[in-house]
This record gives sequence, structure tokens and C-alpha cells, in this order.
Amino acid sequence: MIKQKYVDAYIKDFETGKVLFNEERKQLIRYLKEDILTRDDLFFDDKMIEDCINFGEKWYFPLQPFQKFLIAFIFLFHKKNKKAFYRKFLWMLGRGGGKNGLISVVTHFLISELHGINEYSISIVANSEDQAKTSFDEVFNAIEFNPDVLKKAFINQKAKIEGRKTKAILKFRTSNGNTKDGLRDGAVVFDEIHQYLTNQDVKVHISGLGKRKNPREFYIGTDGYIREGFLDKLKDKAQKVLTGEARPNSIFPFVCKLDNEDEVFDPKNWEMSNPMLSEPRSEYAEVLYDAILEEFEDLEEDPSNREEFMTKRMNLPVEDLERSVATWEEILATNRPFPDISKSSCIGSLDYASIRDFAACGLLFRHDEDYVFKTHSFARKRFVDIYYGYSKTDDVIKKEKFAPIKEWEQEGLLTVVDEPSINPMHIVNWFVEMRKQYGVNKIIADNYKMDILRPLFEAEGFEIEIIRNPRAIHGLLAPRIESAFANHQIIFDNNPLMRWYTNNVLVRIKKDGNKEYLKKDEVRRKTDGFQSFVHAMYRADEIINVDYSEALDFLNAIDF
Repeated sequence: MIKQKYVDAYIKDFETGKVLFNEERKQLIRYLKEDILTRDDLFFDDKMIEDCINFGEKWYFPLQPFQKFLIAFIFLFHKKNKKAFYRKFLWMLGRGGGKNGLISVVTHFLISELHGINEYSISIVANSEDQAKTSFDEVFNAIEFNPDVLKKAFINQKAKIEGRKTKAILKFRTSNGNTKDGLRDGAVVFDEIHQYLTNQDVKVHISGLGKRKNPREFYIGTDGYIREGFLDKLKDKAQKVLTGEARPNSIFPFVCKLDNEDEVFDPKNWEMSNPMLSEPRSEYAEVLYDAILEEFEDLEEDPSNREEFMTKRMNLPVEDLERSVATWEEILATNRPFPDISKSSCIGSLDYASIRDFAACGLLFRHDEDYVFKTHSFARKRFVDIYYGYSKTDDVIKKEKFAPIKEWEQEGLLTVVDEPSINPMHIVNWFVEMRKQYGVNKIIADNYKMDILRPLFEAEGFEIEIIRNPRAIHGLLAPRIESAFANHQIIFDNNPLMRWYTNNVLVRIKKDGNKEYLKKDEVRRKTDGFQSFVHAMYRADEIINVDYSEALDFLNAIDF
């Protein structure tokens, strides 16, 4: 076994019950003991670890056991070539857990002569300049507060901090990848990673790594509200490492969170999401605990902050079922391949809220107990340019809550049209094409815009049913729809656009107790595809759940 005193001490704290771990950290310990600490080709650089810890405690603050544990794995090396074993580090903790403070210590140390690698420059990247400057400003202030010593070792400037002997530079950057090609960093820190929709900006910033010895990438933050974005993919990678499905050093995953929502009611469990709260607590941790406790107690008076509290403090994103049509896990469960629907009948539906932004068409099938929904959308180019950056170059990151319209278009999930308004014939022609493949003759839609569409559909031989008051049917359909999500009886195939539509739905409970489906955001968070699904569900019972292929084969075989 490889021995390292801070690693051994933290594992012992867990195994003796001194600290409480969530499932991901339990998995981390099993993975380390089985796959890493048993190796004889690796070693911890104890001197470097001690130097980093002493540096942090001298110029910053006393480091907690979990922080010393994390530092140790930054300096785990191959014996053969003293190459760093881990390049990527994922640190996810509840808000207030000391992520930025620790990264301040680590980045400051890495540009110092104690680290000993010349020109080991570091960029701290975040979506906003204020967030990107959080750790940078902490390093800057540490130098200003200790000028007699640290100003002799570092050139301290508002835009960059430079090691005098190493010529290594610490800078902050916003996540706009336009001008970041050609960087020659030794390490990059990505802060508040929940805000990254794709990996485009990340790729630009790490493209220069590898030109310095032992390149490293640090991904830090709490969880957020963007699903299927960069962070979700990073968490999937971390889970595969922990379960042995990925290369053991693909990433070092330190994920702290509650395992389930009910654990929040016992404050003793809060250290599962925030190891800073483990006993014995520092003075900082006591103040932090009191702040979290006050926020938790306020939820009794104002439960509307529950999602924020659970996501940011407990690092466990949850859906408020009075505000969302389904949990994210239930929405993800719609990602199943379509069954054979080639011989099945179906109901057509559409939502056409505005001819100037989006329109969504769909076909609803029944397959045993499942509702199968095949859909396609149309979007107006001017609208998606303004609100989603559709025409921006690929290397420009989309901001939080933006949607990857171009990616969905390339996957064939929607069509972007460059027109003053969406031509209704696009919708009609889609249903004409679908009729060639499936048994669709009836189309359900609400009253809006049907004065334009109805004669076009009828000219093509379709039967149209208009829902005069679509919100009135929401309360009627809500139990069926929410039960279908809960029991995983809805199939969208692999359709991230449809999952996005569904996740954008706001469920409002009216005074009479009935529910209606609205939008969480009136402009950017579109729900057209989901509303089309609701319209189809209004006549789901009319769909005959029968495969006619055997009967047709029998009839074809008869010689009349």
C-alpha cells in the first residue's frame, strides 16, 4: 500500500465514523484503496505536499483534513518519470465549503519557486469577471497583507500576479473562448462549472496545456440548474471512474452532496455536502453552519427558496413538484429507443404559440402501457440568433440557460428557417411526410393560429380538432401526465430538445386546486414541444394500441 499521512488520516476519520460521507465519497475511498493505493508504480511527493500545506497555513488559513487530503493527490506521481498521475480534478461541494480558498492556496503555490517549475502559468476561468477574480483577489490580497516577504517573491498587479523567479503568471479570464487560442498555461481552473452549457470554451482554454511539465485542470463548484450540460457529463465521467468503467486516472472525483432529499432534515447530515462542517469545526465553519441553519429555518416561512437551498447548500439539485412537471430523473427516463411504430396508428398535434419564434409538431403513439411521442420543431433564425446565439462561431460559449440550437439542428430535431415568420406550410408538409410512414389522419391543436392552418390541413385531407381553451385541459390531464412520467411510461427517444422543453415547464396550482402548464421563463425557456405533447394526450384514448401488420399479412395471403 502507498502511504501518505494526510490521506491515511482522512480515510481513518471516515472508517471510524468521525466524519460522515455521502455515497460518492464512500465510492472514492473504495476506489482509492482497491485501484490506486495498492499500486507500486506511484508515489506521493511528501515534501511537495508539506510545502504546499505549510504555504497555505502560513499565508492563508488553517487547512482542514479534507483540504490536505485533496492537496496530496495533486502531487501523486509515477515513479518512472515523475509525471503527475492525475491531470483532471473535480471538486464539488456545497456553497461555503472552501473551494475557492483552497484553489487560491494551490494556484499561488504552483506559481511559486517552491513548486519549482518555471513559467507554470495558471488561468482561472469563470462565466463572469467577478467570479473569475474571487481566488485571484484572494491571492492578490495575501501578497498585499504580507508585503515584506511575499512582494519579494511575487510581482503583484491588478491584472496578473507573477512569480519573480519562475516567471509563472496567475491570471483571471472570463469564459469567452474567442481569443484564448495559443495559451501556454501549466494549469487551468474552471470555476462555477455548473454554468457551462458545452465543453467548447473548456477546449479552447486547455488547448495550450501540455507545453509545461505536469499540466493540470481543476473543475470546482456546486451543482446547478442546467441539465445535460458540461457538468452533467463531467459527473458521468467521475462516476465511471468510481465504478471502474473508465481509466483510473481519467479524473480525481471529490463530490460532496446529500444522497437524498430527506437527509436535509437532520443537520448532522449537512457535512455530507459540506465537509467544512465536520467536527471539530473551525471558527469559520461555526459561522457558516449558523448561516445555513438560518436559511433552512426560513424555508418554513418561504418554501420558494427550497430549490436554491438544496442545489447550492446541499449540492443536490431537486425539482419542486409544485413547479415542475417531473423530476429530472423522470425526464431522463424518456430517453429510450422508439419501439416498432411503423404499423401503428397515432394522433398528430402541434403547438404554434408565435409565428415569430418556435413551432412544434408531434405524433403520439401507444405501445402497451407507454406513450411514444415523435416530434420535430421549427424555429425562426432571427429569434434564435437574438436569444440563443445561433449564428455565433462554435468556439464562443453560450451563457447559462442558453440552448444549443445549432447542435439540435444538426441532430435533425428542429429546422431553423430564415423567414419574417414561420411559414405554416413547413408544419403542414411535415405532417404530409409523416402520413407516408404512419397512420396519422387527425391533428389536435389549440385555437391560436388555426384560422390560418385549418384550411391548409383540410386541403391535404387531415381532420382537425381544435381545443378552444387549452389551459382548461391541463388540470384534466395533469394526473395522467405526471403518473406517466413517474412510472417511466413516456418515450421521447434520445431527444434533448424534448427534454429541454419539458424541463422548462412551470406547473402552477390554481385556487381551485387544478394545475396549469406555463413557462419558467417567458422568452428563452420554450415549452412548445411539451404543449404539443399535452394536446396529443387530450385524445390519447382514441389511439388504438394495435399492430395491424399480422392482419394485413393475412388479408394479403387470401386469394379473392
